[in-house]
Amino acid sequence: MTDARRQAAPPDGGWALVHAERAALADDLAGLTGEQWATPSLCAGLSVREVLAHLTSGASLNGVRWLAGVIRCRFDFDRQVAMRLAEQLGADASETLGRFRRVVTSTTKPPLPVIAMLGETIVHGEDIRRPLGIRRAYPIGTLTRVAEYYQGTDMVLPGKKRIAGLRLAAGDGPFATGSGPLVSGSTLALVMAMTGRAAYCDELTGDGVEVLRERQGMR
Repeated sequence: MTDARRQAAPPDGGWALVHAERAALADDLAGLTGEQWATPSLCAGLSVREVLAHLTSGASLNGVRWLAGVIRCRFDFDRQVAMRLAEQLGADASETLGRFRRVVTSTTKPPLPVIAMLGETIVHGEDIRRPLGIRRAYPIGTLTRVAEYYQGTDMVLPGKKRIAGLRLAAGDGPFATGSGPLVSGSTLALVMAMTGRAAYCDELTGDGVEVLRERQGMR
């Protein structure tokens, strides 16, 4: 295992980092107006409030319930996501946030590694924060762990495939991977571009940026 890989492996399994990021997101969203809750997120077709409900769903869904939902939805994974989101939306935004606060310290998860739950929390947190103009100073160690995870996997999102043939290098931390045309920028921007958030390509530089931009719609 390389030094970078050792750094990418959360020593406690990652739950403390997941809980910290959930708590920070809940605090950032306290006091939003109704108009802000209805703001389109970076997830196509979903509002800020709906993305938060999706995060609550992920923290409430164990492997058995996940599989039952997949079967119920006839292996239509998008339908399963929509169904579980609706279950957690609540009657109004206050209830949506309240439900999320109740799962901040949850260790329930679908059949995914804990690092994937951390990645989901950060990426969807940015899906919510960026359209609202909210900025979070993420710990660079946390972002580096997430970047290391996405560069090596196509599970859920095709991060590994999206950056194939490119060299990524963070300017604010130790993350670096791959070979080929360079893509450089903040670790956060690299994570978000690896997960298909095209807006963050504007924050990156290097000969490989346009290649990465063209791959943003990859599924």
